[in-house]
Amino acid sequence: MKLRSVLTALTLVLGALLAPGVGVLGGATAAHAATKISHATATSMFRASGITWSSSGGCSDRSNATCTSFDQLNLATAQGAQTLKSASGCALNITGGTETGHASGTYSHWNGYKLDFSKYTCLGTYIKNTFSYIGLRGDGAPQWKSGAGNVYADEGSHWDVTFYNCGGC
Repeated sequence: MKLRSVLTALTLVLGALLAPGVGVLGGATAAHAATKISHATATSMFRASGITWSSSGGCSDRSNATCTSFDQLNLATAQGAQTLKSASGCALNITGGTETGHASGTYSHWNGYKLDFSKYTCLGTYIKNTFSYIGLRGDGAPQWKSGAGNVYADEGSHWDVTFYNCGGC
């Protein structure tokens, strides 16, 4: 059963990578924005990688702030979470996706660049020991930057991660 999930996720990813306007290595061409994926595609990818997700409202409606939605998530963001899971070996639980209620901006949750992760000791240790501390964010959250350029902010109750790319997937 697990092999079937992995194959399904790979098929979805390959389909997205070969979609019109997407470069051979998965980067958007100059004429197109980031490749967006559906909630179903994201959950299939996460399930295949052993990544869990939860919401305070137990739902996935993008327009409800108590839900955790992956509708309109960037493909590179989903792949970045998969890379984080495989590189760290830590449990990952996503608590925030593209649903309304997060801060706005170009590289925002709503625009598909960010995911929130539960704070587990393993994940925090991995981030702090592997990535470079880059100082405090404007709101006071300490930040670490990966070699790929993705930014991990400790917001106290969770990790807020901005995936500018897939992290070397």
